[in-house]
Amino acid sequence: MHSPIVITGMGMVSPLGNNVKTSWARLLDGQSGIRRITRFDTDATPIKIAGTVTHAADDPKNGLCLDDIANAKERRKLDLFSLYALAAAKEALEQAGWQPENEAQRRATATIVGSGIGGFPTITEAQQTLQTKGSRRVSPFTVPAFLANMAAGNLSIRYGFQGPLGCPVTACAAGLQAIGDGMRLIRSGEADVALVGGAEACIDPLSLASFNALKALSTDHEQPESASRPFDSRRNGFVMGEGAGLMVIETLAHAEARGATPLAVISGYGTSADAYHMTAGPDDGNGAAAAIHSALNMAGLAPDAIGYINAHATSTPVGDRAEIAALRRVFGSLLPGIPISSTKSSTGHLLGAAGGVEGIFSALAATTGHLPPTLNLSQSDEETRDLDFIPHTQRTHPAQHVLCNGFGFGGVNAALILSRL
Repeated sequence: MHSPIVITGMGMVSPLGNNVKTSWARLLDGQSGIRRITRFDTDATPIKIAGTVTHAADDPKNGLCLDDIANAKERRKLDLFSLYALAAAKEALEQAGWQPENEAQRRATATIVGSGIGGFPTITEAQQTLQTKGSRRVSPFTVPAFLANMAAGNLSIRYGFQGPLGCPVTACAAGLQAIGDGMRLIRSGEADVALVGGAEACIDPLSLASFNALKALSTDHEQPESASRPFDSRRNGFVMGEGAGLMVIETLAHAEARGATPLAVISGYGTSADAYHMTAGPDDGNGAAAAIHSALNMAGLAPDAIGYINAHATSTPVGDRAEIAALRRVFGSLLPGIPISSTKSSTGHLLGAAGGVEGIFSALAATTGHLPPTLNLSQSDEETRDLDFIPHTQRTHPAQHVLCNGFGFGGVNAALILSRL
């Protein structure tokens, strides 16, 4: 019988805070990390709000200090998503106490960090430089900075991890798929420890304009905190967010042998494809349901074992309804009795980083019994009013097993089950 795979370290940079403790506390308190964009001039852009990470330049006391992550010379070679990953990794690795001391341990450490888009601002900045200053002024670090696998690559380089290195680039399922890939590497014996999760930092005029052209983003700019409204009948699109969420995972036996403290169990993982449409899942939720069933099968759990669902729900009508259809296919008449919420109501949608951040939130829900609320939920769709979306205020409720969903463009679905020890 396999030793369970456990989380021994967690690290986070999110619109709610620059570490796990702060982000979790603000999430439970019903705070929002969505605000007006000040990083660049939005006068000419249709989208003016996002779930941005606060930098020390804007908030010297509480903001993320990029100088603490990398010096000025290093930062010229790194896109922001890599810097966020480096910050989250430092927290996770310190909590896990994982510092390989020999070549065997370094080769047994995998680094799998997903990203939906990678260094998009580096690309747009290089294009502007090319147009205004010519090709000689384009940075030689442009390509190494924007490649989506460079968050994982830079972590491997910094810490000397020589095991498998990977990067699922599967849109908004990337973070969860990275965790699933890390589990497989441990189960196959290719790694003993894996640093896994997602990183994203693509709040940029072009990316915002592009998602806006799809009519995917909320345009409610007057009250940024209420713009992300998963499940609410007034929702009109998602709010883009940024950040990174990383975990250190290993078998329970490996953790105990080295004296590490296991925080939560990753019981199950499943993934599937809709084979349906580029940007929308089928109305019946069939593909997403298949991923959830696979996660339950891996965990050896029946649907009635799930005590809370951290939904992917981004605040788009099509996506939210398809996910509910998937949940009804899996849970049937049980669903009205299972608390469901969307933490994206507080953070916005972190795209490829969503699974890493929300996987951590889900692990904390399982281990603490505190369930995050769905903010800005005044009235759900008529067909979902039998469901419990934990509106406005957190709830204390024991949940031994928690389901976390992530779905992405291209029809990719991922589901993860986090459990209390």
